[in-house]
Amino acid sequence: MDDLIELAREAREASYAPYSEYAVGAALETSDGTLFTGCNIENANYSNSVHAEELALSEAVREGYREFDRIAVSSSEEDGVTPCGMCRQSLAEFCPEDLEVLCDEGDTVSGYTLGELIPNTIHRGMLE
Repeated sequence: MDDLIELAREAREASYAPYSEYAVGAALETSDGTLFTGCNIENANYSNSVHAEELALSEAVREGYREFDRIAVSSSEEDGVTPCGMCRQSLAEFCPEDLEVLCDEGDTVSGYTLGELIPNTIHRGMLE
């Protein structure tokens, strides 16, 4: 199993998901190999909830990182969950289309690129 998936699984253990009971963890790898993790944190009104991928990305950006190679996502169901549309757009702000997205399916891992998950998107790099 990929080490990044294992980190995402560990991160989901810190999840706060009393409403959906769907814990999610994410692990984001920078271009220099630094790792950041995040978990989902729900709120009763849902719109104030924080997604695992966004938390990991926010921590990395706060620390000054702007170049990323891979992200792994794991849910409590280990059902191959992919980042939602909002998270995909947040990732697209900082990540290239070839960002590797690893999705936990329990015994296996599905792999995508960010460009496959959110095609025809303007990425930050396209504006520079």
